[in-house]
Amino acid sequence: MGEVALPERVIAELGSTERGDTLIVVGAVHGNEPAGWEASRRVAAALTTREDHLDGRVVFITGNRRALSMGRRFVDRDLNRAWTRAVVERIRSEGPGASAEDLEQADLIRELDELVATSTGTTWLLDLHTTSAMGGAFSTVADALPARELALRLPVPLVLGLEEMVDGTLHDWIGEHGVVTMAFESGQHAEPAAVDRAEAAIWLVLEATGLLHATHLPEATEARKLLARDAAGLPPALEMRYRHPVEEADGFVMAPGWENFQPVRRGETLAEDGDGPVRSPHRGRMLMPLYQEQGEDGFFVVREFSAFWLWVSEALRRAGLAGGVHLLPGVRRHPERDGVYVVDRRVARWYALQILHLLGFRRVREEGDVLVVERRGVHYD
Repeated sequence: MGEVALPERVIAELGSTERGDTLIVVGAVHGNEPAGWEASRRVAAALTTREDHLDGRVVFITGNRRALSMGRRFVDRDLNRAWTRAVVERIRSEGPGASAEDLEQADLIRELDELVATSTGTTWLLDLHTTSAMGGAFSTVADALPARELALRLPVPLVLGLEEMVDGTLHDWIGEHGVVTMAFESGQHAEPAAVDRAEAAIWLVLEATGLLHATHLPEATEARKLLARDAAGLPPALEMRYRHPVEEADGFVMAPGWENFQPVRRGETLAEDGDGPVRSPHRGRMLMPLYQEQGEDGFFVVREFSAFWLWVSEALRRAGLAGGVHLLPGVRRHPERDGVYVVDRRVARWYALQILHLLGFRRVREEGDVLVVERRGVHYD
């Protein structure tokens, strides 16, 4: 039996870099999440007759081709946990290893490097995903202002703080290189509507970035209605409170029936593992409970917050107050790294993360009473 033919890396490249921005749409970074890849093919086909109206370039990319062809989250390792500086630099300097994801990542690095290098305007990246549980669609960003503004153009919940809980995501890594990024979760893996929501997200991002004028975007109105209808009753803004990491040896089994954004009580039993019941340490809402064979995240707990704080945060950042954060009690500049600060929480106490989050910082490392933070998206905030 011969090898299975892999899907194409570049589904389509439309428009031109001679005018406007570049939008990169990535689907199937996880191979068991084909909805974004299928939606990309739909939109790419629809855009072929409108290419002359694009004010810039749109490129549709397949993420993990090998895993997609097998219908698995990954073959050897999770491709969306490998975009750390160390792994990328190893592949750049030494070349890929023998694993399937090394080969995928090396090829993606080359492709993305070329796209960013040849972009003559702003580069945007939309990373399309699905979850193993049912429930509403949502967006998530590394919380720099342009990325947040993009996400808020879609009428779905915005979840902040994921990059503090999960290392090595594609959109977090490329966001460090001047690209405005957003990840969009469109529903359950096998849900037909997940493809429709992913397609709606692409149309609305084309509109929000200005790559396609409204007169050539008849799909935008229905796309907005679809996402707003499916998100009805959900909070507009939430933040991460807790991630429950799992390993294969844990024997983790999620309790059946949990959906995204379902209310969770503190102390409520959510799963079982080799040590017994797994209970929530926080009150909030469920996010991405694990109902698939592969995965390192058992579940997340998020809590809603008032959109008023998004306005406060934007005002503080535009006023340039982040530059004076070292003047706060218990906060000092890192002795070796620009834009990085060390926080003594015995002194800083209650505002250690709250104020720093408002000013655009994220937690990098936590060791007892010491917290290390750095600016999110400092290059374009």
